[in-house]
Amino acid sequence: MLKAHGRDYRYREYTQEPLSADELTRVVALLGVPPRALLRKRDAAYKSLGLTGDEPDAELIGHMAAHPTLLQRPIGVHGDQAVIGRPVENLLTLG
Repeated sequence: MLKAHGRDYRYREYTQEPLSADELTRVVALLGVPPRALLRKRDAAYKSLGLTGDEPDAELIGHMAAHPTLLQRPIGVHGDQAVIGRPVENLLTLG
């Protein structure tokens, strides 16, 4: 969709090149939401880790860095802007 709208982008395969805790902290700040808002509660790691979503922010970010499938996606980042790509059209608001 981005290519069809003439937007340049770099796709990052989150399972092959997961975001670090520092990167996640920055993305969360750019999104302006708490880390729990980015949790995929139906993910197997959510259940196996016994998460409730009430854990401290730093703990949730650590879990998302270690288990990238916990993170809602796609997330688009451009400079000092970030959006959750659900719906995917949100990505067009960047830049």
